[in-house]
Amino acid sequence: MPQPILPIAFKNRLLASLPPAVVAELSPHMLPVVLHRNQTLAEPHQRVDAAYFLEDGLCSIVATMENGMSVEVGLIGRDGVVGMPVVLGTISSPNRYFMQIPGFGLRVKANILSDLVDEHPELRRCLQRSVHGLLIQTAQTAACNRLHELHERLARWLLMCSDMVESNNILITQEFLATMLGTLRSSVTVAAATIQKEGLITIARGRVTIHNHAGLEDATCECYKVVHNEYIRLGLLNTGPLELPATRLLSLRSPRLTDHQSPIPISFLKVRQAKDASETSP
Repeated sequence: MPQPILPIAFKNRLLASLPPAVVAELSPHMLPVVLHRNQTLAEPHQRVDAAYFLEDGLCSIVATMENGMSVEVGLIGRDGVVGMPVVLGTISSPNRYFMQIPGFGLRVKANILSDLVDEHPELRRCLQRSVHGLLIQTAQTAACNRLHELHERLARWLLMCSDMVESNNILITQEFLATMLGTLRSSVTVAAATIQKEGLITIARGRVTIHNHAGLEDATCECYKVVHNEYIRLGLLNTGPLELPATRLLSLRSPRLTDHQSPIPISFLKVRQAKDASETSP
């Protein structure tokens, strides 16, 4: 088991909510990993051998058709855990899980996590909240893709990403956005131009910057607020609830909730320090 250990606050909402005694059982089995853009965490129809608790970055779940076309059906960031088949004991999934935005996290072998879930009801309930949140998100995304305009769906997607990475800057290209939204790049360009014209966002060099959260919330459909408020209720996001409908000005940010101080391997701290250094270097 990796030693020594060091007290440090988790960014991942699930790990931060666990009692220290449960984290003490889990932490020796958590391997710090750097996760690169487009790195696959679970292949379709293949046994899922590990779960990932993301500390930074964003994982996309995509469904791929026989003709090769893909569409995103779910997002997971520091709000949850990547590896629903591990949590549910279903072995595999027909969808691909991959890193849409690079980051880092903690990898736990599937069999170990399953054993710990059986031993600790608090861990089981924690992971069940994540699964419930993802199911709500997936269901609302399906409804949104069928019923709402592309610019509304684009605004919803950007707001969800911002929530999950807790940043105004989202590293994504318009081509990738088109794949995630299941449409043509030219259509995304038009939709993005509509939002950008209002001064809500800017898109340049593979980066989307959100300038006006309240305005972007007003530009999207009710689907964002339904998912957002459910994630708040479940303790999966670090922001406040939104009103339905959106007729107010409300900052996306609120004071960070108090996290448990949890012991994890010192190697994880080195991964975080290396990433922070790379982000601040010219």
